[in-house]
This record gives sequence, C-alpha cells and structure tokens, in this order.
Amino acid sequence: MRYHYGAMALSARVILFLSLAIGGANASLGQTPPQTPPPAEQTPPVPAAQSGSPAAREATWARLVPNILSDQKRIWLFPTKVARGKHVLPTLAVVAATAVFIKTDARTAGYFRRTDAFHGFNSVFTGQATEIGSWIAPASLYAAGWIAGDSYMRGTALLAGQAVADAEILTTAFKDIDRRRRPASYAPGERIVDTWFNSPGSWARGRGSFPSGHTIAAVAVATVFARRYPRQKWLPYVAYPLAALVGFSRVTLSSHFASDVVMGGAMGYSIARFAVLRQ
Repeated sequence: MRYHYGAMALSARVILFLSLAIGGANASLGQTPPQTPPPAEQTPPVPAAQSGSPAAREATWARLVPNILSDQKRIWLFPTKVARGKHVLPTLAVVAATAVFIKTDARTAGYFRRTDAFHGFNSVFTGQATEIGSWIAPASLYAAGWIAGDSYMRGTALLAGQAVADAEILTTAFKDIDRRRRPASYAPGERIVDTWFNSPGSWARGRGSFPSGHTIAAVAVATVFARRYPRQKWLPYVAYPLAALVGFSRVTLSSHFASDVVMGGAMGYSIARFAVLRQ
C-alpha cells in the first residue's frame, strides 16, 4: 500500500511539473495569441506552435465526440491506404519489428518473470499509476490552461484526451480479436506457448494483451504534447522517455510481452500524429 501511494504521488508530481513547465515556457515565448489586435494594415504574427495542421483542427468540448468519430474512421480505413500504396514502408517496418519481438517474447518474458531486479521500479510504475497518469496529464494541462486563460493549452489538453480515447477504442477491439494471454497468466515454470486466441476475460476491457493499452495511451499523449509545442525543444526529451518507461514497466510487471509494447508505441504515435493532429 505504501508503494502504491508513493507511485501515485510521484506520477502526480511529474505530470504537474510538465503542465506548469509547458505553461510557463508558452507564456515566456509568447505562443499565446496577443490580446490586443494589431493594426489593420499589418498581418498578425502566427506563433510557431500554432501554425500548421496541428493547431488548425478545432478542439472544443462540443467537437470532442465528432472528432473522435472522425478519427476512428481514419484509423479503421488506414489499411485501404496501404493497399493503394501509401505508407507502405513505415507499415512494413513496424510489422517486421513486431514480428522480431514476437519471436523472442517467450524468452524475454521468462527472464522478467524470474528476476526481482525491477522490484523498486515496478513499485513506482504500477499498472494503476500509469493508467491514471495517462488521463491526469491532459486534465492537468487543461486546468493549467484554464487558470492561465490559455485557449491553445486547453485545446492541446483536449486533443491529448481525444488521443487517449481513440487509443482505448482501438486497443479494446484488437484485444477482443487476438485474445492474447499475458505473461503473468502462466504458472511459474510453465512454458509460454499458445499465447494467441487463448485468453478469457471481459470484452469491455479487452480480452487480450496485444497491443499494450498503457503504452499506446502514454505515447499518444507524449506525441500530442511534443508536436503541439515545437518551440519547447526539451519537451520531446521528457515526454517520450516517460512514455517509454510506461511501456517498459508493462514488460517488467509481466503484464505484456515486448511485442505488445512495440506495437502499442507505434500505434500511439500514429494515432496522435495522423488521426488526431492530422499532420
């Protein structure tokens, strides 16, 4: 219980730091649109973080559900684009990398099931703490934007939450289809075989482990934050490693195979950048 509350406190501190840092840097760099309108003969400057397609998409509470429905259409129709010759190389690269990890999953999972070297790490990056963190991050940024009166920050938070919702829908569907067993479901010493189409569970939460829902959500949030604030050069170096730690924790906790995490990371990035931000 002590470790659980410690993990929640650490997650809250990290997320609050990121929210305040983004807000402070945003204000210092002048990324919020000026309050006083410029002279009529001049063209108002467009902040770098708000130029281009990421900022062009309307992000409001009223548009949240329509946006998600539109995202889902793009996500599920993606295979038709590949069939027409678009995004073939990146898709093949992700599939090939995932296949390599699937080949070594049993050996990797066996090691993490036997070792106690990650006990301290696992007590901080618990499954519940990382799942809640994926929702607290957008909520914290939205609160910071509301306090600062920053509509761009609030829009970023809504887009991050939208990305998490898109990720949850996709992962639930995939897990119900593949029904892959988790490493932790095997008894100690039991050989890890027949992982696919072999897991019971609730369809509402996804019956399988492929892909990792925690990883896909964490990477999606990190991608929205990093790409909506390109002037904050430090942000990708904080957001993506934190998301990677979330993914790594799913393996060390024996909740997922390494291939689940690899595919989850690729999906999270793709959903955030191409479906949500429309870049």
